[in-house]
Amino acid sequence: MHDTDPPFPPPGDAAAPDPLPATPPQTPADAPPPPLAGPRAVLPALAGIGAIVLAAAGAFAWTAGWIGSGLTAQRMTDAIEATGTPHPGFRRAHAKGVCVYGTFRSSDAAAALSTARVFVQPQTPVVGRLSIAGGDPHAADAKARVRSMALLLRTDDGQEWRTAMNSFPFFPVATPAAFHAQTLAARPDPNTGKPDPAKLAAFADNYPEVKKFQAWAASAPWPDSWGNTEYNGVNAFRFTAADGSVRHVRWSLRPQLPFAALDPQRRDQADGDFLASDLAARLAQSPLRWDMVLTIAAPGDPVNDASSAWPAEREQVLAGTLELVRAEPQATGACRDINFDPLILPAGIAASDDPLLAARSAVYAHSFNRREREIADGKAAQATGQGAVR
Repeated sequence: MHDTDPPFPPPGDAAAPDPLPATPPQTPADAPPPPLAGPRAVLPALAGIGAIVLAAAGAFAWTAGWIGSGLTAQRMTDAIEATGTPHPGFRRAHAKGVCVYGTFRSSDAAAALSTARVFVQPQTPVVGRLSIAGGDPHAADAKARVRSMALLLRTDDGQEWRTAMNSFPFFPVATPAAFHAQTLAARPDPNTGKPDPAKLAAFADNYPEVKKFQAWAASAPWPDSWGNTEYNGVNAFRFTAADGSVRHVRWSLRPQLPFAALDPQRRDQADGDFLASDLAARLAQSPLRWDMVLTIAAPGDPVNDASSAWPAEREQVLAGTLELVRAEPQATGACRDINFDPLILPAGIAASDDPLLAARSAVYAHSFNRREREIADGKAAQATGQGAVR
């Protein structure tokens, strides 16, 4: 977000828990190689879809690991960086955002599915980040189709659960190679400054699963607040219960704040930072809450393909409620130096065979190391709140 934005006001008399320290992630330089992931619609929407999933790039573990098919975290990060102007010290995707703080309150219902401490501990402190898609930390909020929520929950036994969720209901593509191809297709043409429609069309022809995502992007209404947006973890994870039984699960954060659509006219008139301003105003009045809903896979459901949604009638469990009470600019907040690596998980939750998970983890770590190096080298004044903004 813009470095000149005013600091967020305190949330009235709502007391926030102490922020969690921004513990650096475990990213060994010589980690073994694991796997990686892929816009288009009708031609007018092609460029927009390219930007959307580029933002989903903010989703990508091992520092220099091979991701598959000759793809590495370095190559994937390079491809993401090549889609826009460099912004030292900022995330390579989902660059614009704010830090948020609050509490997760367990319902105890998920304890039957997983031994994770977070599902039995009554309250767990949370530090997180709300953001928009794209690699520009100064982008206009109303131009970003995708919004995101990342969380770090640390239980009283020291275990952590990190998760990064998005407002889309499924990922555009199923594999790391497809995501890489999508990122390359979305690169701006030097002559026009925009993605080449022919390349985006060719990408969609090669990866037809992306058409489901195009349909969602073109038709789903835009929420008018971070606070009334639903955030989905589109990858499946393995939950292990106390009796040793294993179920595949996806989770969503469903807002208690009623949905209100941001129509095209309001989008055109919206202030560039309207989401942050709206968030500050709402938190000054009262906390914002989301219900964490776990969806359980049935036999035959795709558990290794984030581009395929599960049927709406699948069994669901209300695991608890997230309550956010405070926000602050990311430049000086605890979330700035957190890598929301989706493979940092507590006992009782493990990754599925979805290849995008290892890819996300790999690219997140590589991107994190780059931006932290830029900060350490004094090349990231804006990202740390010390430099003037355009």
